Amino acid sequence: MPGNLGFLSMTELETDLDPRLNAFRPGLAASALRGRVQAARFVDGRPALVARGVADARRRPAATAPLDTQFLFGESVSVFAQEDGWAWVQNATDGYVGYVESAALGAASQTAPSHGLKVLRSFLYPEPDLKTPPLDAISFMSPLRVTGARDKFSEVATPGGGSGWIYSSHLCELNETEPDFVATAHLFLGVPYLWGGRSGLGLDCSALVQLSLARAGIACTRDSGAQETSVGQPVEWRAGETPLRRGDIVYFPGHCAIALNETEVIHANAGAMLTAIEPLAEVVKRVEAESGGRGVTGVRRVMP
Repeated sequence: MPGNLGFLSMTELETDLDPRLNAFRPGLAASALRGRVQAARFVDGRPALVARGVADARRRPAATAPLDTQFLFGESVSVFAQEDGWAWVQNATDGYVGYVESAALGAASQTAPSHGLKVLRSFLYPEPDLKTPPLDAISFMSPLRVTGARDKFSEVATPGGGSGWIYSSHLCELNETEPDFVATAHLFLGVPYLWGGRSGLGLDCSALVQLSLARAGIACTRDSGAQETSVGQPVEWRAGETPLRRGDIVYFPGHCAIALNETEVIHANAGAMLTAIEPLAEVVKRVEAESGGRGVTGVRRVMP
């Protein structure tokens, strides 16, 4: 997953806080970080909602800047600054900080989300009619505010006071979970690998873990490095000695995968450039070749 934000000077900011998960930059920081970082100005974040199906969150305010993650339609964010068509925001879902286009944001809602999307992708229509040109494509686990229903469609509030329609059977209530997160991961088989991706159109290894666990009602951080020290419980695993269980999450240098059994994993990977099932031994061999001999660095066990 994406590394550190190289444009920030840690010496200048005098902190070891992770800038991916804490809103601070030279001269400006979130009010919640007062006393933890030095900044000329501290601001309260203005609430907003993501108004696009998928909003790219970039390391710098430029379309050519590296993609660090993505925010999903309906997710709540705090906006700390806006300039030149870009907004510097923090996602309430996982705390990730990044720059998104200002046009990708809409007004905050007083209504909490009621549903989520349980399929990889679904279209948002202007009317409850599949023949109308769709407004957007909504991705897996996007939080939605359902306001009504007609025929086989549900009306969904859109940021800014409008609405759209999504096929009702593609939705689930937020309190409806799928405990088998391994089965959820299988939904993504064949979805292209995308560095920083977090949607049904493309995702990376840690996003596959995050989204699969989210469907099971388990909150999970965004990056594989942080997941390795926070998800579930650690397992003392030794190759050839300790069998993996279905659902164990296997971590490597900069990578992660979900165990299907003792010998196979499912993961979004740059080897095949998609989400695929592979023998664990093959993954270990490839990672060791790319990382100077380092293979599995940890195993975590999650109990829904």
